Amino acid sequence: MDKKKGLLAGLLLLGSLAFTACGSSAGAAGPNEAKPVGSTAKTTAAASAAGTLTTNGGAVLDLAQLKHYTTNKEAPKVYFIADITPEAMIKAYDALGWKPAGKVAVKLSTGEPPASNYLSPKLIGELVHKVNGTIVECNTAYGGSRSTTAMHYQVAKDHGFTDIANFQILDENGSLALPVSGGQRLKEDYVGAAFKDYDDYLVLSHFKGHAMAGFGGAIKNISIGLGSSQGKAWIHSGGTSMTDPWSGKQDAFLEAMADAGKAVSTALGNGDRIVYINVMNRLSIDCDCNGNPAEPDIHDIGILASTDPVALDQACVDLVYASKGSDALVHRIEDRHGIHTLESAEKIGLGSRSYQLIDLD
Repeated sequence: MDKKKGLLAGLLLLGSLAFTACGSSAGAAGPNEAKPVGSTAKTTAAASAAGTLTTNGGAVLDLAQLKHYTTNKEAPKVYFIADITPEAMIKAYDALGWKPAGKVAVKLSTGEPPASNYLSPKLIGELVHKVNGTIVECNTAYGGSRSTTAMHYQVAKDHGFTDIANFQILDENGSLALPVSGGQRLKEDYVGAAFKDYDDYLVLSHFKGHAMAGFGGAIKNISIGLGSSQGKAWIHSGGTSMTDPWSGKQDAFLEAMADAGKAVSTALGNGDRIVYINVMNRLSIDCDCNGNPAEPDIHDIGILASTDPVALDQACVDLVYASKGSDALVHRIEDRHGIHTLESAEKIGLGSRSYQLIDLD
């Protein structure tokens, strides 16, 4: 618990600073902008035939380096594209073959000011328009600029999200309890009350490190991310408190995240009404809830998409481990025991850690 409180104090201090992040001049921390890559698509296509793929940063990775990659046709598919552009976002989405039947919510992180690495509206805007989606978020359970509804709406406006779509804070009118089937820590997950107003969910996640969870991707976005302010505390505490998010043990928190993700997936047609896209750029060790994140040491990798959040996050983790310059991010993941979230999520049936990797380049 002392370690958690220390991490929280550091997070809140960074989030409250009014100066720009280290290196915030050209190419530094800020929203994830669309980034053309030149000839990456051609080189990736050639490399894939030899059992390799080329990342956005130009690194050639052997698929054998990816610990949970498999050629088993029964494994869930994770689609990869090296380009990080609006067009690539749509290509990754289209590969999923998903057809939303009703009102679509687009879940993302609005990002903590002043300089977090949230996904830029310029990058995601065309995809949001394609699905006619409403961007949704929930308030935080700690201090900062997104802890109240009024402040959070202002951040969404300042960061450009209200310019590209309708925007709603799901928990502005309280919480909704979702049952957890087969959970390790939770019997109920508390999401924003307006969660039920949407038929389908498109989850857009910036994959990165995280001060508490080790890393943040699809699972964190549908658990902590869709949790109401009280629900966030409930998950962080491992299901022991709705007011004190820092009262639980680390593994209990990670297991509760998996439980909450399972509740959301179950509520959405056992996963039929939700799909996931992870963007692997600006790979800081710090999450987008940190307004002044550390500069990344690792080059951008690409965009990945799947209908399975466990397979998707595991593929992203495997790509981090296989990449040069990833020591700091790997240390963050291991120091926080972040892999345990994936272990727990697979154990309770949220998804599979094994995956096929389909190169779209």
